[in-house]
Amino acid sequence: MSKSSVVHIENLLKNFPVGGDFFTALKDVNLTLTAGEFTGLVGPSGSGKTTLLNIIGGLDSPSEGHVNVLGQSLNNASHGERARLRCEHMGFIFQSYNLLPVYTVSENVELPLILNKVDSKDRRKRVAQAIEWVGLSDKINSRPAMLSGGECQRTAIARAIVHQPALVLADEPTANLDAENSHHIMKIMLQLNQELSTSFVFATHDEKIMTYLRRIIHLDDGQITEDEKIDNPKART
Repeated sequence: MSKSSVVHIENLLKNFPVGGDFFTALKDVNLTLTAGEFTGLVGPSGSGKTTLLNIIGGLDSPSEGHVNVLGQSLNNASHGERARLRCEHMGFIFQSYNLLPVYTVSENVELPLILNKVDSKDRRKRVAQAIEWVGLSDKINSRPAMLSGGECQRTAIARAIVHQPALVLADEPTANLDAENSHHIMKIMLQLNQELSTSFVFATHDEKIMTYLRRIIHLDDGQITEDEKIDNPKART
């Protein structure tokens, strides 16, 4: 495994019990992602992309095979060790935003820093910076109900990157957005990828996202069918 590897997976199998039998969600998956990648797990519904993303994030466990993320083996890691890895070194973006409705934009973005016990002065600085990155400085005291879908997702992105994680996992981040907001969101994440060298991994079937990716891993029926590296992605302006 290369020192620059962010994710290294060997011979991954994932089964889910169904009645007295089981359903195979992933099989024979071998994958290495290096630092600074902007990669998509792409495939139809049921292809295994979200399951793979959840395993990379330590939210689910493989039935067989080896999974190493950010230099830590997840196979024998305890729930606490996985939670600490997520809290300190990962960011998550979901299609449903997962913002706390009673908190302002600033308070939602601040949460990972509180969990990581960052002191209050540094928290204020980092929160302001992250909110500025996503262009929401004028909404800092607004609550989610006062925001558009695009603004909610931008808040979620700020929350995901406020502690400058090594790895951000995004599950269908544009699914609830129109084309204009989808492109805006992707441009923000691409800029953060380039400026912070943060690795981004998307699970998606949205073609708007695919035009930004530098690597597309195609999945079908739980298997990787193609690993496509793109030198000159179309969407750049």
